[in-house]
Amino acid sequence: MSDPHSTATAAAGLVSLEWNTTMLVSGAILALTFIGIFTEKMHGFDRAKFAMLGAGVMVAAGQLMGFYNPELAVKAIDWNVVFLLGCMMTIVAIMIPTGGFQALAWHIADWSKGRQFWLLVMLGTAVTGLSLLLDNVTTVVIFGPLIILIAQALKVSPVPYLLAAALLTDTGGVATLVGDPPNLMIGSAANISFNDFIYHMAWPSLLAWIAILVTLRFLFWKELSAVPAKMDFTEKEKINDRWTWNAALAVLAGMVVLFVIHDKLGWDPWVVSAAGLTALVFIARHIELDAAFEQVEIPLLLFFISLFIVVGGVEHSQFLMYIGQHITPFVQEDLLMATILLLWVSAILSAMIDNIPFTAAMIPIIAAMEAQGINVTPLWWALAAGVGMGGNGTHIGSTANVFIVTISERLAREKGDPSLAITPGLWFRKGTPAMIVTLIACTIVFVAFFDFYSVHWTAK
Repeated sequence: MSDPHSTATAAAGLVSLEWNTTMLVSGAILALTFIGIFTEKMHGFDRAKFAMLGAGVMVAAGQLMGFYNPELAVKAIDWNVVFLLGCMMTIVAIMIPTGGFQALAWHIADWSKGRQFWLLVMLGTAVTGLSLLLDNVTTVVIFGPLIILIAQALKVSPVPYLLAAALLTDTGGVATLVGDPPNLMIGSAANISFNDFIYHMAWPSLLAWIAILVTLRFLFWKELSAVPAKMDFTEKEKINDRWTWNAALAVLAGMVVLFVIHDKLGWDPWVVSAAGLTALVFIARHIELDAAFEQVEIPLLLFFISLFIVVGGVEHSQFLMYIGQHITPFVQEDLLMATILLLWVSAILSAMIDNIPFTAAMIPIIAAMEAQGINVTPLWWALAAGVGMGGNGTHIGSTANVFIVTISERLAREKGDPSLAITPGLWFRKGTPAMIVTLIACTIVFVAFFDFYSVHWTAK
């Protein structure tokens, strides 16, 4: 949150911010924190630890220099994002032991009748469907090991399917407010409802989804043309806790309805997820909450909390507003070009670094321009599409990618077959072209329907 007086002054266009020491210090803390986060594989410290360190240093420096304090740090945390993620993680943790996801995967393999591309399409559809409501990491954690089991049973390479799972979960997550953590951050900051988000982002996401499947068909033509072995489905997975599985499906269906009408109810999205979790633990009364909470990714939630505190300090130092005032003239001069540029820049950067910190840094800059009366509506959509699709560009572009690469490498070691590993080079040859195709698809959508994406959702 920036100072009300300075925000009002900037909005009126009366002053131009000058570079000062507080901006330098907060910017340095932000840069060092991001460097620590982005290089976690080199030094071995989890990104959450560096985010926590950066948050502590930011609060201490801010209090010493007078631009930040613990009270402002707490206010900077977007609790809507934190609570929503926590509740959805807990619901998934309850669903996984039921065996429902495993049974679904085996049924899909049965329905494919040995046609590999059809299997790819159906698995991709299931992964994308889940990623509309669940975060990307959870989706690949569920389906990654199942894909390997199915591929081994069919005696085919799991690589095309694993790569498709990562690419399509990233793409599907772009479509909804709750499909990807950056969407939650953007939607909460810009006050975008569940309906408005899916109404705008479903179209580029759908076009990108089709483009990825077509691209993978050509890139893996040889692998997907092989005739698989006949699969024995007599021992296929069965749901071992049907009551809980059915209860969870019913709760998720109810949550979708509530997400659609949450604006009319006056509820934030996190309230919907909390209501769903509460209903589930009472319907499936035998659920042990201790066991479910053990599966919640607390480090990820701490990472978000710490990141919000770090970015809040930078915002209070007015450093982000200072950057924004240099971007503003370009946005005012050519909004369409600025939108397309943001789409591609955010995608390229998200391919190289984690998209969550980049999103956190961009949100206050766009919000500051909006406070000056500039129409930044298409920039919000471009940011959401760019950071979502950009995750497909490299093997470290998203946490979902890292998980898929990790299990493929483990499989290659266990089988003594290097061809089963998804290497950085393989990703560059197969995954990066898919990202470029999706960005072209999004560019076409934004250019062709720019008027649609330029109208603010509250103005319709």
